[in-house]
Amino acid sequence: MKNNSHQMSRFLNRRQVLALFRAGAAAMVAISIPRKSISMQSRSSQPAEGLSMANSATSPKCIVKPQQTEGPYFVDEKLNRSDIRSDPSDGSVKPGVPLQLTIRVSDVSGTSCVPLAGAMVDIWQCDAQGIYSDVVDPSYNTTGKKFLRGYQVTNANGTVQFATIYPGWYPSRTVHIHFKIRTPATSAQSHEFTSQLYFDDALTDRILKQAPYAGKGERTDKNAKDEIFVEGGEQLLLALTKTGQGYAATFDIGLQTSQN
Repeated sequence: MKNNSHQMSRFLNRRQVLALFRAGAAAMVAISIPRKSISMQSRSSQPAEGLSMANSATSPKCIVKPQQTEGPYFVDEKLNRSDIRSDPSDGSVKPGVPLQLTIRVSDVSGTSCVPLAGAMVDIWQCDAQGIYSDVVDPSYNTTGKKFLRGYQVTNANGTVQFATIYPGWYPSRTVHIHFKIRTPATSAQSHEFTSQLYFDDALTDRILKQAPYAGKGERTDKNAKDEIFVEGGEQLLLALTKTGQGYAATFDIGLQTSQN
C-alpha cells in the first residue's frame, strides 16, 4: 500500500517533502521498532516505541548503526528479486555502473551478533538520472514502473544479495540507497528498521563523470551538506571493492529484537 507521503509528493517539491520527513525522524542506534501486522499507512504513523539501547561499552559492532528517515518514495511493491535493475513492465534494464550489494543482518543477543534468518530486506533507489520508479514527482511521473526496487529474505546466515547500479543524484540529497528490514512476527509482534546507505564522495565524483551519469550535470549536494547524512551517515558508508566493470560491497547491520 502506498503511504501518504507518496500522495504528498504531488503538491510539494522534493526539498519540502524531505524536510517534513526529517522533522519527524530521530537519529537512533540500530535497534528495531516493534510493530503489529497492520497496514503500511497505519504503521508509519505509530510513535517510535523503541527498545532500550544496549550499553555502548558492551554492544557488539553490528548494532552501531543509526536509523534514518524512510523518505517520500518508499513503495511496498513486494517484488521478491535479487536483480533490481530491470523494469517488470517491459523488461528494460537501467544502465549504470554495476553494484553487487550484500547485506548481512544479525540479531543482537547480549554482546554477540547472531545471524537473523527470515527477515525481509527491501532496497530502493534512484536511477543514473536521479529518477525513482512508481512515483509522482513535480518533474516526472513514473507511475507503474518498478525499476530499482525489490526485496530479498535473509538466509540462514542472515544474508541477502542484490544486483543494482551505482545511484545517480538529484537536488537536495547526496547519493544514497534506501533500505528497510522487517522481521517475521514472533508472539504477534514483528520489528522494523529503516535507514540509508552512502558512498565516498571522491568515488562518486569519478562515477558521475561517466555515462550515463554525466548528462545530469554537476551534482549540487555532497555528504557533508546533506541534512540526513550528517545525522550518522558516516556509520552508513559502504566500503566498495572494484569488480571488473563495477563494484561490490558488504554491509553489516544488527537489530535488537528482544530485551536482553
